[in-house]
Amino acid sequence: MFRLKRVYEEPSSEDGYRILVERLWPRGLSKERAAVDLWLKDVAPSPELRKWFNHDPAKWKEFQRRYREELKEKKEAVKLLKQKGKEGTVTLVYAAHDEEHNGALVLKQLLERRKK
Repeated sequence: MFRLKRVYEEPSSEDGYRILVERLWPRGLSKERAAVDLWLKDVAPSPELRKWFNHDPAKWKEFQRRYREELKEKKEAVKLLKQKGKEGTVTLVYAAHDEEHNGALVLKQLLERRKK
């Protein structure tokens, strides 16, 4: 099972295995406070895609398409995530303020679709 959570929210026991899916470490956050079990930088959107998107909801549909294309090249990272999901609850931890338009959401949808 995959869940989503902002890295700035308080960690909880329900989170299970916490994986940070950001290329950059979240600002102002210590490793202790972040409480991540794994930082999987490679699965995050490329710097070019991240800069192009710039969290603009008007670009959301195209961002999703481009990010899914990038994820096709990240087979090992996606495979690792799927494996962790089979082992128990995995929380994909992200830094974006926008909970409806971020890479972690696209990644979660992709992982859940491939499970079926």
